[in-house]
Amino acid sequence: MAARLHTATIFALYQLTLLAGIVLLPVAMVTERLGFRLPVDRAVAGLNDAYEQSRE
Repeated sequence: MAARLHTATIFALYQLTLLAGIVLLPVAMVTERLGFRLPVDRAVAGLNDAYEQSRE
Protein backbone atom coordinates (compact mmCIF):
# COMPACT_ATOMS: atom_id res chain seq x y z
CA MET A 1 0.00 0.00 0.00
CA ALA A 2 2.79 2.43 0.89
CA ALA A 3 4.62 1.62 -2.33
CA ARG A 4 1.52 2.39 -4.39
CA LEU A 5 1.07 5.68 -2.56
CA HIS A 6 4.73 6.56 -3.18
CA THR A 7 4.42 5.73 -6.88
CA ALA A 8 1.21 7.75 -7.20
CA THR A 9 2.81 10.73 -5.44
CA ILE A 10 5.87 10.64 -7.68
CA PHE A 11 3.63 10.38 -10.75
CA ALA A 12 1.55 13.36 -9.61
CA LEU A 13 4.69 15.42 -9.00
CA TYR A 14 5.98 14.44 -12.43
CA GLN A 15 2.74 15.56 -14.07
CA LEU A 16 2.73 18.85 -12.14
CA THR A 17 6.33 19.49 -13.18
CA LEU A 18 5.42 18.93 -16.83
CA LEU A 19 2.51 21.35 -16.45
CA ALA A 20 4.77 23.94 -14.79
CA GLY A 21 7.26 23.56 -17.63
CA ILE A 22 4.57 24.20 -20.21
CA VAL A 23 3.18 27.19 -18.32
CA LEU A 24 6.64 28.67 -17.72
CA LEU A 25 7.76 28.24 -21.33
CA PRO A 26 7.29 31.94 -22.26
CA VAL A 27 9.15 33.00 -19.10
CA ALA A 28 11.94 30.53 -19.86
CA MET A 29 12.31 31.90 -23.38
CA VAL A 30 12.65 35.46 -22.09
CA THR A 31 15.10 34.54 -19.33
CA GLU A 32 17.23 32.56 -21.78
CA ARG A 33 17.57 35.67 -23.95
CA LEU A 34 18.78 37.49 -20.83
CA GLY A 35 21.40 34.81 -20.19
CA PHE A 36 19.66 32.88 -17.43
CA ARG A 37 18.29 29.38 -17.95
CA LEU A 38 15.47 27.90 -15.88
CA PRO A 39 16.30 24.32 -14.76
CA VAL A 40 12.86 22.87 -15.54
CA ASP A 41 14.34 20.18 -17.79
CA ARG A 42 16.46 18.83 -14.93
CA ALA A 43 13.43 18.71 -12.63
CA VAL A 44 11.39 16.80 -15.22
CA ALA A 45 14.24 14.37 -15.89
CA GLY A 46 14.83 13.77 -12.19
CA LEU A 47 11.19 13.07 -11.47
CA ASN A 48 10.97 10.84 -14.54
CA ASP A 49 13.88 8.77 -13.24
CA ALA A 50 12.31 8.58 -9.77
CA TYR A 51 8.99 7.46 -11.26
CA GLU A 52 10.64 4.79 -13.39
CA GLN A 53 12.50 3.45 -10.33
CA SER A 54 9.36 3.41 -8.19
CA ARG A 55 7.49 1.34 -10.78
CA GLU A 56 10.02 -1.50 -10.59
